[in-house]
Amino acid sequence: MSFWSDPIRVINEWLTGLLASLLPEAWATLLSNVIGVVAVSSFGLILVIFLIWLERKVAARFQDRIGPNRAGPYGLLQTIADIVKLLTKEDSIPEKADKITFNLAPIISMIAVLLIWAVVPFAPGWIGTDLNVGVLYIAAVGSFGILSILMAGWSSNNKYALLGAFRAVAQLISYEVPMLLTLLVPVLLARSMGMVDVVQDQSVWFIALAPLAGIIFLVSSIAEVGRTPFDLIEAESEIVAGYHTEYTGMKFGLFFAAEFLHAFTVGVLFAILFLGGWRGPGAEQFPILGVLYLMAKSTIGYFIVMWVRSTLPRIRIDHMLDLNWKVLTPVALALLIITAVLDKLFSETALRVPALLAGNLVVLALAWAIIRLGTRRARRERKAFKERPEARAA
Repeated sequence: MSFWSDPIRVINEWLTGLLASLLPEAWATLLSNVIGVVAVSSFGLILVIFLIWLERKVAARFQDRIGPNRAGPYGLLQTIADIVKLLTKEDSIPEKADKITFNLAPIISMIAVLLIWAVVPFAPGWIGTDLNVGVLYIAAVGSFGILSILMAGWSSNNKYALLGAFRAVAQLISYEVPMLLTLLVPVLLARSMGMVDVVQDQSVWFIALAPLAGIIFLVSSIAEVGRTPFDLIEAESEIVAGYHTEYTGMKFGLFFAAEFLHAFTVGVLFAILFLGGWRGPGAEQFPILGVLYLMAKSTIGYFIVMWVRSTLPRIRIDHMLDLNWKVLTPVALALLIITAVLDKLFSETALRVPALLAGNLVVLALAWAIIRLGTRRARRERKAFKERPEARAA
């Protein structure tokens, strides 16, 4: 095996052999795992620096601006300058805040995102840990992010922060329902909850079998991240900055970095669950190609997240909840049932892909017809007010 075809495996075997020659086997294994955790976490933290610059540039282009262009070539050092600024700011804590909870919240926010990367299959054999319940693990550790927002809002002793936390409960927990339902669609198609099995089973990308599930997953994930148009939990024009109103310096920076990394992680999960993950020409023989394929596919999902953030305005909270409970959740539930039935009927035939695609289109058409019907009924039942008297010239 050459170094350039699979460098991670070569480095891992060399490091394991070196540690085994110096330490007892148990200690060598433990130290090797710790080094792996540090390497994956460092990759995520370094990636955030680039993502912030990229998103500011892309948002600027959407809004006919130039974006960062002062610090370094093409503004590449702007994020570094921002980090230095945050590090030199005063770290203040409200007088009556719960200090332990207040300090823990930003750390848990970042850890919640980094833990997801433990089960991400970057390439054949390149994975932190291959859990047979990887999809369930992602849903579980993703909830830590909600917990960190609640901790920040409650411990700040600030009414705007607490209101932001209340909104987080209504929004994030609500949108977990359609997200988890659509997560079950790739699980059904792959007949496994392991992330590696989900990727291996995508000889045909699941987006071709379940495009509607992919769209609902992406929409509900954007709401989970709390980005526009679902950024009500930190609506600056209504509740100042929401749950992180009282945070300054690097504690605020950790919330900020966790949001950007979470947005890219949504793109990674979308690529793994619906776009074939690392699969591509030559990826089996040269695993490093798999990493490039995964990053390229993840960028597609991340670009959609940036596009939506840069173009759509914030929606009202009642519209947001209506979208979830009256549209996304019923459609996701119907889609899950249709997928289970059709996949069972056509699993061993050549009609599997067209049958599942047709099932998605039927669910979409029915949902659209019901939405149109409900909209017309709402317009008819809308209360008409009397015309207000107007002053007119004699």
